[in-house]
Amino acid sequence: MQSFWSRTSRLALVLAVLIFVAPAMSAPALAPWGGGPAPSLALKDVEGRAHDLAAYRGKVVLVNFWATWCEPCRQEMPSIQRLSEKLAGKPFVVLAVNVDEPESRVRNFLKETRFDLPVLLDANKSVTRNWGARLLPVTFIVGPDGRVRYRLLGEMDWSSENTVTVISALMAGG
Repeated sequence: MQSFWSRTSRLALVLAVLIFVAPAMSAPALAPWGGGPAPSLALKDVEGRAHDLAAYRGKVVLVNFWATWCEPCRQEMPSIQRLSEKLAGKPFVVLAVNVDEPESRVRNFLKETRFDLPVLLDANKSVTRNWGARLLPVTFIVGPDGRVRYRLLGEMDWSSENTVTVISALMAGG
């Protein structure tokens, strides 16, 4: 009888850990990353407009590397859109860098979604390589001073209050 209860107690403890602790562990959070000055980024968007990271100096820039075939990339895009909407009118910019896909595929994907932020095309992956983006999605937060302040590999809810607070602090000079 005692072994039954000890097995049951252990099982209950394991289940409690899985139910309450595992989700918190799997949710990524922005952690500071002292990456130094941001690598150069000069690409055209799907509309043919040129974007140069240097032109956004003085603003916080979220640089997200993604692809249409990457399901986690697709899943986090609505939260990036919501973050941009929450910070509208503030010194904040999103640059979504599509990695090595035909422009027609990217355009078709954008027609299906409500993502109306600048989508840059890195057809030869030169910018992707310079940024060290080997897995997708990967996102960098560049401070107003042009230095990489945060790096996150994997998807997350970019519109969370914690993320808004972190980015707002960067915009305020923090």
